[in-house]
Amino acid sequence: MAEKEGGIVSKGHEEGLKLAVSILEEFEMPLGLLPLEDVVEVGFVRATGYMWIVQKKKVEHQFKMISKLVSYDTDINGFVEKKRIKKLKGVKSKELVLWPPVNQITVDNPPTGKIHFKSLAGVTKTFPVEAFAAGQ
Repeated sequence: MAEKEGGIVSKGHEEGLKLAVSILEEFEMPLGLLPLEDVVEVGFVRATGYMWIVQKKKVEHQFKMISKLVSYDTDINGFVEKKRIKKLKGVKSKELVLWPPVNQITVDNPPTGKIHFKSLAGVTKTFPVEAFAAGQ
């Protein structure tokens, strides 16, 4: 895929997780945003901000502080920039009985302690950033 050209790639769970966390850190995103299991590969193209994650199986994670169940597909990708992930694919949030895809994640800048999840349908949900801290 053309998007992956010139990217750095980490294979395997530990190396992949390390790269994913370092990208979140660098772009000032909450470190618990991607509770990954069984990572196969993580890649990042610095020139475009394109990031991809491949994991062995779909992961569902409950963010306890906000009582939200989030589903992470085997393939996740998007474009990372400071305090934002755009054109996100592979992440869904449970809303009652529906799983609308999350298309964009933005952390307020200047910081207000809020993070916003926008769906393709244009619906935005806002939560405290600390709900997505590492270990949540």
